[in-house]
Amino acid sequence: MSFLASGLAPSLAQAAQSRGLIAPTAIQQQAIPVVLQGRDLLASAPTGSGKTAAYVLPLLQAWMLGDAAAQRGGAKETQVLILVPTRELAAQVAELIYEVGVSLGRRPKVAVLTGGVSINPQLMALRGGADVVIATPGRLLDVVEHSRLRFTSLRTLVLDEADRLMDQGFAEELDRVLALIPATAGRQTLLLSATFPPAVQSLAANLLRPDHARVEIADTHQEDATIEQRAYLLDTDKRTALLHELVKQYPGQRMLVFVASRYSAEHVANKLYDRNINATAFHGDLSQGARRLVLEQFQNSQWQVLITTDLAARGIHVDALPLVVNYDLPRSPTDYTHRIGRTGRAGLSGVAISFVTPATEAHWRLIAKRNALDVQLQTLPQYPVTESAPERQPHEDGNNGGVKGKRMSKKDKLRAARAAEEEQAEGGARKAEGDSSKDFRTRGR
Repeated sequence: MSFLASGLAPSLAQAAQSRGLIAPTAIQQQAIPVVLQGRDLLASAPTGSGKTAAYVLPLLQAWMLGDAAAQRGGAKETQVLILVPTRELAAQVAELIYEVGVSLGRRPKVAVLTGGVSINPQLMALRGGADVVIATPGRLLDVVEHSRLRFTSLRTLVLDEADRLMDQGFAEELDRVLALIPATAGRQTLLLSATFPPAVQSLAANLLRPDHARVEIADTHQEDATIEQRAYLLDTDKRTALLHELVKQYPGQRMLVFVASRYSAEHVANKLYDRNINATAFHGDLSQGARRLVLEQFQNSQWQVLITTDLAARGIHVDALPLVVNYDLPRSPTDYTHRIGRTGRAGLSGVAISFVTPATEAHWRLIAKRNALDVQLQTLPQYPVTESAPERQPHEDGNNGGVKGKRMSKKDKLRAARAAEEEQAEGGARKAEGDSSKDFRTRGR
């Protein structure tokens, strides 16, 4: 099937080809006709399947065919609002619109509103309005408070990575954003996600019209063997040694390594760098400019190993990434899918390796069960396991069932984890103070 067959205009199909989009992927084949028809859409597809282009291309066509008078003179009224969970995904969406628009010879005015940078340039960019606004929920709320940005003429609302937008910490801001959007009978709403957890199902029931289309593309990583998955059981303190060995086994090949916290990202990156491995950290404490620079350098192979938190699990595309390592296991089975989806993209093969310790073995089995993984947990002769799995501690009432009201709430657990992480980070920062040679800004320069 070609883009023309999916309903795109010849000029737009040609512009997509110039961007490297030769033929539509499975999600694009099914989603593009739905979006062009103006119908609401609930779409699920694995990471790396082309979800962004599945809505950007038809929305560009709708903009091209829109009321010409609305595109001439005066302040532009926002017609499309795209909500995303991360700055990186916002930049990726904006880049696709820009590059396809350049090939077309015309493009809508786009405003990107994300945190981590000064709000003033973003407010300046909104002078005269914008056809398309791409935003993270928190920064959008700040901009609305300080500007005249309104959504009275909104034609299309897009929630990209809807499952992440519904995660703890985003849901409240998302509710406030949705309250700013007038209920309009003719408005089109698109929800795209890698998974359909209950929170997304509930959101879809409230936002989408009854006749909405539903598209689900199965994750075929297991079936087509695009990604070879392995899992190794080893002691906690042997993980860095095994990671070092893997780097030697894959000389010159880029590697994305996931850890549980910002402190761990810096700590592991420093350990590898001390062993003459070109490694650096990537996490939310870096400024937007620093994050963009690190990703560009990793894409260009200036860094061989990128140690990251789950910040890089979604919305980031790195061409031909051969290897992903879970140094720490993800918190949820869904996050495992997002992490390993960074490799094995665009028809290329990849390897995903998970480090499992005795303390996390039960969690690994849960991940494997929920994702229907047929991955044998292996031990390595050079890394004999000496640790024991921790004993399960009873709850305060003396049994393993717990008593409602005595267990920590999810918010309390998150606060406690955040406090512990910050305490670790402060300790690591004090320990590393003065060691500027380990700062990613100076490494290799």
